[in-house]
Amino acid sequence: MKRSQFFNTIRSASVALLLVMAAGCTNLDEVLSDRITSGNFLQTKEDVIRDFLRPFEHSYWTIQGGSTFMLQEDSSDELMTPNRQGDWFDGGQFQRVHNHTWTPNDGYTNDAWNALYGGVTLATNTLEDLQGITDPAKFNMTQAELDDMIAEVRTLRAWLNLRLLDFYRNIVLVKKVKGESQGGPQASPQEAFSFIEQELKESIPNLPTRQSLGANAIGRWTQGGAAALLVRLYLNAKVYTGTDHFTDCATVCTDILAGKYGQYALESRWDAPFDYTNPTSGETVFGFPGSFGLTHWQYDGGMYFWMLPVNATFYFGFTDFGTANPKYALQPGRDVDSTEYSFALGKPFVKFQKYPDDVRLKTYKNLGNSKREGMFLQGYLPYINSSGKVDTVRSTKGPYPLFFRDQVGMFLGAKPGTKIADKTSNMNNADQNSGITPVKYPYYPSSDLNKISSAYAEIRLAEIYYSLAECKYRAGDKAGAAVLLNTVRARNYPTGSPSLYKPDGSQLTDQEMLDEWGREFLVEGRRRTDLIRWGVFNTGTWWDKQPDADNHTAIFPIGQNVLNVSPQLKQNPGY
Repeated sequence: MKRSQFFNTIRSASVALLLVMAAGCTNLDEVLSDRITSGNFLQTKEDVIRDFLRPFEHSYWTIQGGSTFMLQEDSSDELMTPNRQGDWFDGGQFQRVHNHTWTPNDGYTNDAWNALYGGVTLATNTLEDLQGITDPAKFNMTQAELDDMIAEVRTLRAWLNLRLLDFYRNIVLVKKVKGESQGGPQASPQEAFSFIEQELKESIPNLPTRQSLGANAIGRWTQGGAAALLVRLYLNAKVYTGTDHFTDCATVCTDILAGKYGQYALESRWDAPFDYTNPTSGETVFGFPGSFGLTHWQYDGGMYFWMLPVNATFYFGFTDFGTANPKYALQPGRDVDSTEYSFALGKPFVKFQKYPDDVRLKTYKNLGNSKREGMFLQGYLPYINSSGKVDTVRSTKGPYPLFFRDQVGMFLGAKPGTKIADKTSNMNNADQNSGITPVKYPYYPSSDLNKISSAYAEIRLAEIYYSLAECKYRAGDKAGAAVLLNTVRARNYPTGSPSLYKPDGSQLTDQEMLDEWGREFLVEGRRRTDLIRWGVFNTGTWWDKQPDADNHTAIFPIGQNVLNVSPQLKQNPGY
């Protein structure tokens, strides 16, 4: 049975169980003829597999659930959630994220903690079940199969803990949940770092390789996936602990690229890592399986579907989710008069335009037969309306056509190039024309069999190339960094393009390295982390965002609701 089928089975069973529980509460005199407890829940191999899989679906949800994606992107110089004529003001909560003025009373500071610890708790519970199996033959399993499951769940928990460390720094290391009535004490960042490192290193020998799993590798933690988590841990180690591990990071990257942890390969097209073929892609180091009929969290609330302009679904011909309500767009690179801003950070679309032959700069367009081109929604978006006539995507605030631009302001029905009187451009003064939208995961027409069926690529091989390039750059080897970056970048430009870096790496600077991270991993939920690692998250200026007073906002506060139920926790400094 495929992982997605197991996910569906678990979901259905959970709903059924809740209904049974609700019905049972109406008859307090009911006599139970038998009981299922934690001690006898595992009866068959299928029970063990269900137990093993349960934390994976929740963990897939956490890529956007608990506001995790929003906090990573809206707090950075990449995405914005502005007040669009009254839409998305929401008490100013997104403006506080943009300006780094959040407080412990903002719900998302609780939500991210609870979402990630929900996964940690589920994974730990499953680990205790699996580690309690003393005779795997009883379940028609080998010891090797059981060891693999244990290693995968430990790796999954390490991924969740790594994100908690990145978000909150002073976290609780949950190692036992059965019989526990309250959480444990907070660990120091170094203790958390060492625990995650140990979990990954000890798990790798028992994990499968991508090749051993074949077409079933998607959704499975492999040796390559666990090693890639070590890369993330080491790349950001100085931020987390004060001690850099760039040499360790480079070693693991080199081993991954050499095939020590399985065979991987870059795709030849920029869009292939995000397309419906990506479950078997050699570039997918770890991903969560998706399908239209089952789970597709990267498209759901809080993530990519909420990045689409109003009525853009008509342009795609994808109407299964209804019309869109744009929560996100790229922060602008130009003011209302189309003059480029002078600051170095932000301006994500301008950073793409620096290399004008980039094939990703084309307007996104479905080509038929599950193919597309371009990565951005920009300008007018034409389509054939229900009357069979050519129309263009229109505003829901008035009957005028929308023209999407790399600017924020009250353009309303103004035609492109028209100077408007209102020069205000900030988080509280946007209309539905404001901002360019990137489309990484495709929206094929509703009639396309491969609509909304891409896996979510949490770790791509390109990340390993870029991580090693950064390590080389920091060590003074600009030429080595340029070669690695160009290995990935070549697919974004025509053959022989002048946009590739010079072999000597002379074009590389701190800013160019950070800009290139932003281009390759645009809206992949890591921009905040990259800004912090390069030391500009708190000191930088972008669009209408001014530098922070200090650096305490490099980590989020522990939400007040969390503190209220966990008195043993100490609030993070500065809050």
